[in-house]
Amino acid sequence: MRRKKYYYDTRTCNYEKIKTSKWDIFFDALGFLALSFVVAIGIFWGYITYFDSPKEIQLKEENALLQLHYERIQQEIDKSGRVLAYLQDQDDNLYRTILETEPIPAAVRKAGVGGTNRYQELTNKSVLIATTLKKADQLKRELYIQSKSYDELTKLAKAKERMLACIPAIQPISNKGLKRISDPFGMRLHPIHRIPTMHTGIDFAAPKGTPIYATGNGTIKLAKKNFGGYGNQVVIDHGYGLFTLYGHMKEFKVKAGQRIKRGECIGYVGSTGISTAPHLHYEVIKNKKRVNPAHYFTSELNAAEYEMILALASRKIYATPEGRK
Repeated sequence: MRRKKYYYDTRTCNYEKIKTSKWDIFFDALGFLALSFVVAIGIFWGYITYFDSPKEIQLKEENALLQLHYERIQQEIDKSGRVLAYLQDQDDNLYRTILETEPIPAAVRKAGVGGTNRYQELTNKSVLIATTLKKADQLKRELYIQSKSYDELTKLAKAKERMLACIPAIQPISNKGLKRISDPFGMRLHPIHRIPTMHTGIDFAAPKGTPIYATGNGTIKLAKKNFGGYGNQVVIDHGYGLFTLYGHMKEFKVKAGQRIKRGECIGYVGSTGISTAPHLHYEVIKNKKRVNPAHYFTSELNAAEYEMILALASRKIYATPEGRK
């Protein structure tokens, strides 16, 4: 039952009944609804401000997981970058130094990828994705350059291996104890003509028939018999401007044009040509210039033996009427 409302009338000093019109009821209801609507909006705003919806909670969890993955990707890219930097340093300062070639310029290693607007579209949408993609592309580019560098180093190493095999790095006859060097490289008094003469090789004294070995890989350029000069002789072309000459041989077992490897027997010690006793005259020619062969005897000697043979092969010996000194 609707409650009746009264008001006190000061003129009549009586309580009079309040009469409510339909418009009063309408505006009261409208005011109540408006107030309720404002309160509802305030509550809703407070809720969405301080409390997350299930969808928002799910999205935040997904964002947190994506952030974690992004940080891990960044760490892996940075780790890969450090490994690549180490490989680049080894490449430039070790491998290329050993192989005697120039390091790759930093400008080439750090070459950019694509144009300046390559990442613009992604940057507008997500800076994280654009930054990560840029780092990944740069790393991929540097890895490609490094892989090409290793291809080049492989070719250089193979060429270096062939070159090292061609260097006349052993003694031409077995010389245990290093006692067979009879005449060193340098000026001497010729044992027959008795005049100061440049001795352009090293003489190894040995019995007739002692095997003579090729001191490096190469091709036989000359193998001929002769009654004067170096007598029966062999010349090997090792490539890279290197030649070796073997003189006064008793006989040789190779022919011109034949490929030869280091350590293969090419003939035997004799005393042919201008010679006073059985020995091998051995020369090394580098870029058309005779050089001291002892500087190349590095393959089969330790440091002490190399120093000894270098001293033996460089000492001055002169022939006198009383004999060699």
